[in-house]
Amino acid sequence: MWAVIRTGGKQYVAAPGKKLKIEKIDAAEGGNFVFTEILLTVDDADNIIIGTPMVPGASVHAKVLKQARTRKVIVFKYRPKARWRKKRGHRQHYTEVEIIGINPAPSS
Repeated sequence: MWAVIRTGGKQYVAAPGKKLKIEKIDAAEGGNFVFTEILLTVDDADNIIIGTPMVPGASVHAKVLKQARTRKVIVFKYRPKARWRKKRGHRQHYTEVEIIGINPAPSS
């Protein structure tokens, strides 16, 4: 079974046991988090449920492994012959989660 979830403006394929690095969410390390914005679910019998835009009643449960920051990205701006340069660094926050289980939409 797998599902497509939406979080942080991006879409991810979630399957039980899979680890994902997603945009930072407000959840404690070691705690659980429930994703409710499910776009699509597929079960083992290849029954596909496509949301319009969300699948009602479906959810994905995940365990928060860590809250961290990525490696530094250097942003260097330079204008030739003007003696102007600017150097900046940026580290994006992210959350690493492990998918525990997927609850498909209830059958109608």
